[in-house]
Formats: sequence, C-alpha cells, structure tokens
Amino acid sequence: MTLRTASPTPTLTPIATRTPAPTAVAASPAASPSASPTPIVHPPGQTHYVAMGASDTVGVGSLDPLNGSWPSRVAALLPPGSTYRNLGVRGSLTAQAQRDQLPVAIREQPTIVTIWLAVNDMLAQVPAGAYGASLAAILDALVQGTEARIFVGNVPDLRAVPIFRAVDPAVVLALVQAYNFQVTTAAAKHPGRVVGVDIFAGSAELTTDITVSADGFHPSDNGYALIAWRFADAMRRRGIPLKATP
Repeated sequence: MTLRTASPTPTLTPIATRTPAPTAVAASPAASPSASPTPIVHPPGQTHYVAMGASDTVGVGSLDPLNGSWPSRVAALLPPGSTYRNLGVRGSLTAQAQRDQLPVAIREQPTIVTIWLAVNDMLAQVPAGAYGASLAAILDALVQGTEARIFVGNVPDLRAVPIFRAVDPAVVLALVQAYNFQVTTAAAKHPGRVVGVDIFAGSAELTTDITVSADGFHPSDNGYALIAWRFADAMRRRGIPLKATP
C-alpha cells in the first residue's frame, strides 16, 4: 500500500472513553537520563536486546505484563546467554522517549533495538511531521551511538479498534497513513541498520475482540503474540537467529 501524507495532518477528536495516561512508570528499572553515560560493555558475541516504547511495550492488557508483552515474547526467542532490557514507559510520547529512553538505550550498547511508538502521539494530536522528526532523531542517535540492528514498527489500521469506532474512519485512516509515511521515511535513511516492521498490513487479525484487551485499546495476550511474531519474523529475515517458538 502506498502511504500518503495529508495536509494538514488530520487529528483525532479526543475520545471520552479513553483512560487518561497515568504517571509514567518504567516496565523495568531504568537508569535516569542523567546517569553516567559510560557505555555498558557486554561479552564478545553476546546478544543484548533493548526495547523502547510505551504501554504496549510495557505489556498493558496482558494478564502477565512482565512476560506477556510483545518484547518479552521476542526476548524469549533469543539465543541462550542473551540479555534483554525493556525501557518502555506507559503513556510515553515519542519526544519523551527521545529525552528519557534514548540515553539509556545508547548506554546499554545493545545489538538489537525495537521501537514501537506512535499512537500516544496521535491521541495527543502531535502533527505527523513533529512525530517523524522525533522518531528520526532517535534512529539517527542509535545508528551513531551503537552497533545495533534497529527494528521500528509502524501503526496498524486502527479503524476497527473498539476505542476508535466512534471516530470518522476516514480521519483515522488518513492519520495512520500520515504517521506510517513518517516511519517509512525515517527508517529509509539508514538502510542495512534500520528495518521497518509492517504492522499495518494484515491489521484485521490485530483488531478483533480476541486480540484487543478488555479496555478496548491495548492488545490482549493473543494480540501481543501476533505483534511479537511480526517483529520476530522481520528479525529472522535479516539473519538474526531466533528460536521458532518461545
């Protein structure tokens, strides 16, 4: 599908049923951005995976967020001896992740990074261009400051997600396409280092009553399993050895 921008960027009318974003809480203990910038040194050949994101990276909607989030499911597929750090912060915007998560990610010196950020920006009515600038800055810094292969997910088709059903579907689709254009553009700046993970294609399986949690917004455990599969498949296609099943 050709992704199109819209001018001006369409916005979503605030959805009254959405639970307000709580105070940001890290999914796992994360160093302060002001912590020592001294890079962490890992044993030669060790795979170290760092996940950046928001509530879906934390695993909100899973019955067991610590192990049921999609990054945790991906981490379970890594080779023996691999390490994993989840830097996801519930409610994070991409600009906030740039400020708070990025310095820690660089200090971690990962070999693999995943990024899935966008929907909070959409709900906060951040213009697609501003979102894209923050995402591009994150990718630029990771490419310059680490040796990691970076996998960045785009936005699924949100029209069927329960919490968006009261919004004009044309507005939702236009906004998703505008954001996805930014993801594609930012990733394309770094061929060979940054890989776009297509969550948009085949979105129907991600937006059913089975794959969306009871809050009508976050993925369920079934949804997280599908998202993990999308990221893991992209990694395997780029030569990263992963187990077939957790």
